[in-house]
Amino acid sequence: MSESLINNSVGKKSRIEHFALKRLGPLLDQANIELNGSNPWDPQIKNQDFFKRVLFYGSLGLGDSYVDGWWECEQIDELVNRLLRLPSHYNKHYTSHLLSRLRANLFNLQKESRAAQVGKQHYDVGNDLYQGMLDKRMVYTCGYWAHSDNLDDAQRDKLDLVCKKIFLKPGMRILDIGCGWGSFAKFAAENYQATVVGVTISKEQVKLGMEMCKGLPVDLRLQDYRKLNEKFDAVVSLGMFEHVGHKNYQTYMQVAENCLHNDGLFLLHTIGKNNSQPGVDPWVGKYIFPNGELPSLPLITKAVEPYFLIEDIHNFGPDYDLTLMSWCKNFKRYFLTRENHPAEQRFYRMWSYYLQVCAGAFRARDLQLWQIVLSKGKPSEAYRRPE
Repeated sequence: MSESLINNSVGKKSRIEHFALKRLGPLLDQANIELNGSNPWDPQIKNQDFFKRVLFYGSLGLGDSYVDGWWECEQIDELVNRLLRLPSHYNKHYTSHLLSRLRANLFNLQKESRAAQVGKQHYDVGNDLYQGMLDKRMVYTCGYWAHSDNLDDAQRDKLDLVCKKIFLKPGMRILDIGCGWGSFAKFAAENYQATVVGVTISKEQVKLGMEMCKGLPVDLRLQDYRKLNEKFDAVVSLGMFEHVGHKNYQTYMQVAENCLHNDGLFLLHTIGKNNSQPGVDPWVGKYIFPNGELPSLPLITKAVEPYFLIEDIHNFGPDYDLTLMSWCKNFKRYFLTRENHPAEQRFYRMWSYYLQVCAGAFRARDLQLWQIVLSKGKPSEAYRRPE
């Protein structure tokens, strides 16, 4: 973005807006992003106060201004991908990010008394929403697309991959920490004749999940993981570790180790990030996943060390891009059935923004998806990852 173009676009704007444009201009040039440009990832600015909001608040201002209708973009996912691929992302040092890290360091945001917050704000928002957005099994974690070209098959393959990695056999009793609507429990019971106990902090998930698993040896409970004190042949946790928080990693691993028989395996499936700084993206933490915190591999291995041996680490983070874009397509189609009033429109903009931003982050490899297989170091046979 040339100096003359900046000056022409500023016109009679305030000095703060001029400063914002001069600061953002070189970054946008590097990412091949043009304000009000013709590419599908170019943001179309509707309110000139957008620049001040982004300058002062970073990703929080970017997300809030989108929900408020201050800018539009045909492909938010690709816009985010291009921004995150910049050598040094401009969003890292904003006050909102620094406060997020400070809060995560000073407070245990995921302690037991706060654990239900994400259940009420996110997972209890409405089962009809998730039925419209997810696959037919209602799997709210990353699909495995290696041999699939659609969401239903990708989620089936992911669930089967988990079963194979823990060497699931008929009659085994399995613990699912963060069971969602019981998609894994149902799959394991129907296809491997396993008995499954699942725990979640969402009452809506338990209600619908037990209906979906009716007649199967499945027990879904509204229960915090810290209350678990039973023995199982294997333990899985698919997409729940993102809610645990670094101050509770040791407790989480201790609970899993205590619940696992000596010759059993624990499969941890989690989103992860490339650095070990605490905190979460301020916009996502405020509106989507309160008290969330993504782990890094060093933080996971440190927490694992006293309790488990790492048998296998499998990264298929790019598959989450495909999963999220499939969810976004389903969500937009589902939303056409909802009432069209202002509150619904804000919800639509918020959720479509959330899904596309996350897809862009995985596309840029700013986020990862790990499946980690753990044992107590006394497996009955040498572990081999299924192909």
